[in-house]
Amino acid sequence: MKKIGFLSFGHWSDAPGSQATTGADVLQQSIELAVAAEELGADGAYFRVHHFARQLGSPFPLLAAVGARTSRIEIGTGVIDMRYENPLAMVENAGAADLIAGSRLQLGISRGSPEQVIDGWRHFGYAPAEGETDAELARRHTAILLELLKGEGFAEPNPRPMFPNPPGLLRLEPYSPGLRDRIWWGAASDATAVWTAEQGMNLMSSTLKQDESGKPFHVQQAEQIEAFRQAWRQAGHDREPRVSISRSIFAITDDLDRAYFGGGGEERDQIGNIDNMRAVFGRSYADEPDKLIEQLRQDEAIAAADTLLLTVPNQLGVDYNAHVLEAILEHVAPALGWR
Repeated sequence: MKKIGFLSFGHWSDAPGSQATTGADVLQQSIELAVAAEELGADGAYFRVHHFARQLGSPFPLLAAVGARTSRIEIGTGVIDMRYENPLAMVENAGAADLIAGSRLQLGISRGSPEQVIDGWRHFGYAPAEGETDAELARRHTAILLELLKGEGFAEPNPRPMFPNPPGLLRLEPYSPGLRDRIWWGAASDATAVWTAEQGMNLMSSTLKQDESGKPFHVQQAEQIEAFRQAWRQAGHDREPRVSISRSIFAITDDLDRAYFGGGGEERDQIGNIDNMRAVFGRSYADEPDKLIEQLRQDEAIAAADTLLLTVPNQLGVDYNAHVLEAILEHVAPALGWR
């Protein structure tokens, strides 16, 4: 395990005990948690993106703000739903945020998950072409994004421009070199992981996966990672790919931890249906550090991935979530090979 970061779903509500009751709370606290995570030595600050929900929906202002307040930590998404995105505007926004952050963006994108509204992307002005599915719409937008991130000119310049142009066709600006290699795809199936490798994107695997064999979740996820890496080698890309997985892990080190998580984590995987797909949901972990270490050593996907994203209960506030991260980084992560 080379890198450990956090993944925040960015919820806010006025439920009792919530320290994030408004969108402003979540945005400000997300920045503060990223700053705290960097000070603790964590490697990444990642944020979930959902539309039409009381969650983080517009990632680039947040990513730019985090980039301006930090200097080392990776800043990413997990994931941006490409059904909703104008890939040209996304290239400009991502390029600006990445330059502000000093080339630290790690953008997770995907087809997205079930949404709060029916066909929400249509409200953003997008719809599948005739005979095209919404998943294919997301991949079409992604193909455009990846092509534009190469930084090659494609637009015919005006012969009488307002400002002087460089010679040749023009590209979108500001351009951020290297961002193309820091695009990740959130894959739920083995076939999608293979496709991800063929496109030259890094693999982002979450806390659920299509149940393709009936094996334990962590075993299926490890097999997905191997399928991705094998496809990457066959594609002949000239760089090493990255793989991230997400886990809910809580080290119980004090009475407040016991109050929140003293009942322990889930002892087994869960099976459910999502988007008409039979899915296996990975277990959560909550125990004393020495017991956690033994449990996590049995997780084959943790051993196979290079990046672990810890999902955090963001509504419990910045201080408590910083404590959650510190407990893992100090008491658990070194035994898993981190640093």
